[in-house]
Amino acid sequence: MDIHNSAILFVDIINDFDFDGGENLLQHTNDILPGLKKLRQFGKDNNMPIIYVNDHYDLWQADFRKIIEHCQYSGNEHIIQALKPDESDYFLIKPQHSAFFETPLHTLLNDLGKTHLIMAGIAGDICILFTAKDAYMHKYSMHIPENCMASEEKEGTEYALYLMRSVMNASIEPI
Repeated sequence: MDIHNSAILFVDIINDFDFDGGENLLQHTNDILPGLKKLRQFGKDNNMPIIYVNDHYDLWQADFRKIIEHCQYSGNEHIIQALKPDESDYFLIKPQHSAFFETPLHTLLNDLGKTHLIMAGIAGDICILFTAKDAYMHKYSMHIPENCMASEEKEGTEYALYLMRSVMNASIEPI
């Protein structure tokens, strides 16, 4: 991996976990929090662009501060505070599962000259999987660390990682 051609994508890290299965996803997100923090620090240490792509929660005019304000509560505050974007990071909102679908992500990555994505976040078997599929179709190489992705059920994460490794040629080595 050439870090000069790489960007880190955090997908749906700012999350309210307020849906069926949200408690399971929160528990599994707690399990991967050390890996997510390590990945974020790796990006900062290597001056890599860190791009957050997040659900909008019907806050279409929001910036990351409004999304955080909407999502944060006592059960997830430790996750959001550990991983929230800072002023040097990029923040995009998305209307659907994929970080590429109807967002400027592809244009941003082209403008930054990035061809390799290190992808992390939740839910692995939905939004990460859809994003990886679109990244593959756009010819990005990918590293999706298995210790930086969580789903509501562990089997969903395992199956998504299998597909991303075997079909999309992504590395899934832990960070």
